[in-house]
Amino acid sequence: MKKAIFSSILVAGAAFVSAQDYADAVKTNPETMGWMKGFPPAKEKTLHASDGSFFDFPKLRYSVNHMQEFFPTRTVPADQKNRYSVKTKIDNNIDSIIFTPWNSETPMTFEQSLGANYTDGIIVMHKGKIVYEKYFGGLTPDGKHAAMSVSKSFTGTIASILVADGKLDPSKLVTDYIPELKGSGYEGATVRNVMDMTTAIKYSEDYNNPNAEIWAYSAAGNVFRPGDYKGPQNYYEYLKTVKKIEGQEHGEAFGYRTINTEVLGWIVSRVTGKGLTQLVSENIWKPLGAHYDGYYQLDPSGIAFAGGGFSLNLRDMAMFGEMIRNGGKLNGKQIIPAAAAKDIAEGGCTPEAQAAFAKSDYPALKGWSYRDMWWITNNAHGAYMARGVHGQAIYIDPAAEMVIARFASTHYSSNKYIDPLSLPAYEAVAEYLMNK
Repeated sequence: MKKAIFSSILVAGAAFVSAQDYADAVKTNPETMGWMKGFPPAKEKTLHASDGSFFDFPKLRYSVNHMQEFFPTRTVPADQKNRYSVKTKIDNNIDSIIFTPWNSETPMTFEQSLGANYTDGIIVMHKGKIVYEKYFGGLTPDGKHAAMSVSKSFTGTIASILVADGKLDPSKLVTDYIPELKGSGYEGATVRNVMDMTTAIKYSEDYNNPNAEIWAYSAAGNVFRPGDYKGPQNYYEYLKTVKKIEGQEHGEAFGYRTINTEVLGWIVSRVTGKGLTQLVSENIWKPLGAHYDGYYQLDPSGIAFAGGGFSLNLRDMAMFGEMIRNGGKLNGKQIIPAAAAKDIAEGGCTPEAQAAFAKSDYPALKGWSYRDMWWITNNAHGAYMARGVHGQAIYIDPAAEMVIARFASTHYSSNKYIDPLSLPAYEAVAEYLMNK
């Protein structure tokens, strides 16, 4: 399979490969593997971003914790003084919670599932307290890990804040804000279509298809280009080339397309006159009281990779989820507008949103929907998620008053191979916490 680099490694699905073809999480621990150790490291232990090989498994288990060393980035500053506080009351019984993975008759424990999904770090919060926290592989409590497409939910949250503040009208056309996209596939689409991934744009992330649009998108954002490259020079230039699907109208069906997030990142920057990193810092990171700066990967023109480029600290990500769960509040302070948090949690819980989602290719996620670049389960607990390839997740369960934040580096890219272990595990923890 052709190896893509920069943006595409973070957003693509991968062909199914059975777990037996890979060494387990213990054997592929990046510390054990010895990647990038020594001055210089041995040739066979040196990782390279220029050819994309740094993201081959198990090399990616090192790379996800060190993206800033491979690509240009821009910092998302935290507030160094006014930091959040959080209480910890660890419940070791969570390790022994038993659940049965999808399409299996063999139960497993929550602890076993972490190794099976190559978990790098996980936090469970209950009623605002950390009740479970573990780190594996190369991740440390003060480390920063690539969030992959969890980044989309940060972009969506910024848009939701602007909508709640009356600075962004989701019913307006994309071209009302970005006239440069007139004549592209986005003409006729509303901002809401972009926010909820219901644009009818012709765009495929099928890596087995050499003509899939993902390759041109990836090249536009790639800082390692061949000298004869003559295509779009950055994300914004690429977006102007996108075509519309013939015979389909915007708003008809959900279609998970990373470039929608790039459009939304462009819109929120155009509306505010600020780049995405500044918006996340000023509207989320500093008000939240995050303990660590985050950072975004950049394209060759310095545009932040809105769809998958955010790296951040695990505790900070868990507290972001807790803030969303608590109606936009944390430590008694309103961080984002309550209306924004409410729309994220409840705005997609409609028959119309579910019908649009049902037209997509997610048979295992029956009844789900999508809103503001968050995944809505519509299950009995009203749970919703931020999701990223290779196992990144924020899982919010309002009924259980629970938030789970996880970083991982599994050999699978697509969540359809990760969900069978993860989603029933999260649901089992929620039931346990509700019945304590």
